[in-house]
Amino acid sequence: MPKGSLDRWIYGRHENSAPPLEWRVRCKIIADIAKGLSYLHEECMKRIAHLDVKPQNILLDDDFNAKLSDFGLCKLIDRDMSQVVTRMRGTPGYLAPEWLTSQITEKADVYSFGVVVMEIVSGRKNLDTSLSEESIHLITLLEGKVKNNHLEDLIDKSSNDMQAHVPDVIQMMKLAMWCLQIDCKGRPKMSEVVKVLEGTMDAESNIDHNFVATNEPNFGIAGNVNSSAPPVASDVSGPR
Repeated sequence: MPKGSLDRWIYGRHENSAPPLEWRVRCKIIADIAKGLSYLHEECMKRIAHLDVKPQNILLDDDFNAKLSDFGLCKLIDRDMSQVVTRMRGTPGYLAPEWLTSQITEKADVYSFGVVVMEIVSGRKNLDTSLSEESIHLITLLEGKVKNNHLEDLIDKSSNDMQAHVPDVIQMMKLAMWCLQIDCKGRPKMSEVVKVLEGTMDAESNIDHNFVATNEPNFGIAGNVNSSAPPVASDVSGPR
């Protein structure tokens, strides 16, 4: 894919001297990711949970069409199973809270997608230790900004085009927050995300604005469980 991975274009611009992505291009990339995940979750014979959705695994062609890549940690989930028990897999910073139980569904990807959307609109890493302590974790910062009604503070300040579309960017953040619900049952299906992006459906507005689990809440896990691996070890994907 000629333009490489998405991380180079949202928070690695110092390496390739690329200008900030326009809002239109960011929307296109977000929509492509959503459609790819919707296909994996709802259109394949078996549900496929990618389980490592992050900018490094999203590749871009010459026209900024985005494709999901690196299926090394993916998991097949039978249509008649509500979730699977599996060893933790993914990348720190993108892991859904229910990984603490090792019982997951494809909704773990929805949480990761919400994190990626916030990275795309803010132009920064979700975990950035070069920033002040209160700003290191983007999703924790999001909690504070939405509760204080200061979401515009998170919009990529390096892009004048992003600053010109503040109302639309805030609506995109609200979609991301729906995806970031701690209880996986409170998150949308990726097909619903696609409908919101296409303007045929509104994002849920009655949501919890706590996105980081500080204790062990009810993660929405229930139903028929298929034990596929011991819930102890983990397969954690690190930086390239």
